[in-house]
Amino acid sequence: MPKVHGVEELEAFRQSCLESREPQRPCLTVCAGSGCNAAGAQDVLTALRKAVERRGLGDTLDVKSTGCHGFCEKGPVMIVWPEGIFYNRVAPRDAAEIVASASNGRRPVERLLYLDPVSGQRVLREDEVPFYRHQQRILFGSNGRIDPKAIEDYFRVGGYAALCRVLSELTPDSVVESVNRSGLRGRGGAGFPTGVKWEALRKNPNHPKYIICNADEGDPGAFMDRSLLEGNPHSVIEGMIIGAFALGANEGYVYVRAEYPLAVEHLRVALAQAEEFGLLGDDILGSGLGFRIKLVQGAGAFVCGEETALIASLEGRVGEPHPRPPYPVEQGLWGKPTIINNVKTWASVPHIINRGADWYASIGTARSKGTMVFSLVGKINNTGLVEVPMGITLRKMIYDIGGGIPQGKALKAVQIGGPSGGCIPASLIDLPIDYEQLTEAGSMMGSGGMVVMDEDTCMVDVARYFMEFLEEESCGKCFPCREGTQRLRGILSRICQGKGTEEDLPLLEDMSWMMKETSLCGLGQTAANPVLTTLRYFRDEYLAHIREKRCPAKVCRELIVYSIEPTLCDGCHACVHVCTTDAILGEKKKLHTIDNAKCIRCGACLEVCQPKAVLVS
Repeated sequence: MPKVHGVEELEAFRQSCLESREPQRPCLTVCAGSGCNAAGAQDVLTALRKAVERRGLGDTLDVKSTGCHGFCEKGPVMIVWPEGIFYNRVAPRDAAEIVASASNGRRPVERLLYLDPVSGQRVLREDEVPFYRHQQRILFGSNGRIDPKAIEDYFRVGGYAALCRVLSELTPDSVVESVNRSGLRGRGGAGFPTGVKWEALRKNPNHPKYIICNADEGDPGAFMDRSLLEGNPHSVIEGMIIGAFALGANEGYVYVRAEYPLAVEHLRVALAQAEEFGLLGDDILGSGLGFRIKLVQGAGAFVCGEETALIASLEGRVGEPHPRPPYPVEQGLWGKPTIINNVKTWASVPHIINRGADWYASIGTARSKGTMVFSLVGKINNTGLVEVPMGITLRKMIYDIGGGIPQGKALKAVQIGGPSGGCIPASLIDLPIDYEQLTEAGSMMGSGGMVVMDEDTCMVDVARYFMEFLEEESCGKCFPCREGTQRLRGILSRICQGKGTEEDLPLLEDMSWMMKETSLCGLGQTAANPVLTTLRYFRDEYLAHIREKRCPAKVCRELIVYSIEPTLCDGCHACVHVCTTDAILGEKKKLHTIDNAKCIRCGACLEVCQPKAVLVS
């Protein structure tokens, strides 16, 4: 790989990359992100390459491993270019037929095309699949086209063009002004205006200055940052180099969770390529800018997503937050001015430079600009990564993109913003998703986790689950968070066991507001959101647990009773065989009954009963 010494030389190399590409040459791009890999994508890749080799097509047909395409529910997924044919749930046994179809222009493999459950018709192209059709993929648009380990592929989709423009045409102040005017807000949690933060660091006269990419994604069910680093690591690197130029920094860090081995591997490769190419190091592209990026793996502490705790971890100290001010832009890493932005924030910067601040500001709402990437998970037909304009409604997210709730069940709530987010009820399904609207509803944008819940979800148990998670992840440094999460979890557990009282409800609210107002960092200040929102929107469920000793969703073990319907029981004895406590009585071919004094409510009998005679009340 040649080292490039100037902007013109880089542009010439980019042009050679484009010219070497044959637009009409067939290419099979297979998603090899973590989700599709778990579904067997590597076996599919191997089978496709063997099929190409057997047919002697190595010079005319390419097989490429790419990052996450987003539609995780249907993995492994792949695209046949240049037609854009979308195949889902591909298996190794399909390889020969796919290669034959792609190589001679035969009809596509129809059984592998997406089946639209609404129309009942097969969908040919990726951009026609409802899951993709309603998205606006700015950050993830290239994931399905490029090999994350090939810098040449990134050049072919316009990679490092923004850096060339910055170094040859713009000044540091004009870059900061563009980011400010774009309206870009931090994509990692609080949504603080990125340009304001950059301006503060730019004006700080102290040196050295540091920039940090926060990839410590720890929300349950969230995998946006991981997938972006896995699929397009150069987009993040380019954003950081532009930030270094604008802010006068010479050293940067990517703080990524060690639980993301594929993201770490691809990022290591991309950093090495960028340095070998002359995009990192001394005198980048002859501009005089010297900048290097170091990769640091975090140990998985949720609290290290908070910027001051992250800095402490980078310095080799215990990952605990400290009071602000001083803010990191004043005193950050090793006491020096520091900027911390999320993976998605850094990856947005090249797009803003390439297409303009006004273009970016035209997307979204008045105060929430651009797109946001969500991990859509839970009780939803189409799970995966979704990139949409700010301001899209929950209804469109869940039904147009997500395909609705499985088995025709009713939507009950959507938990947005990670474990510290809030639970939005189905009655607010037309709520626009932006920073202000979510905050007003009691939730938060967070880093983009979105968990969908159906009618079978107990909201009291949901609050208990998230409080248990946050109790375990609290660093324990401040009393309100350390004790508050424990006490809230304890009260919620008692209510789920049928031991709560009505006096517990105002106590839950008082403790929650105390934590919001007095906790040291964002984890403690937002930890009670699941409690406050479930009390706000689902108080009737709390009262059912307390007054009636009943769990309406039939989830809380201590509050449910198993019985056998006499008219349905055929005495097959299947339930007797799986009961570990001998709670089911009755001879074979005769009516069975359940001794609830022995029953531990494990649900095993419910699962094996073919005539559906086991009832839960």
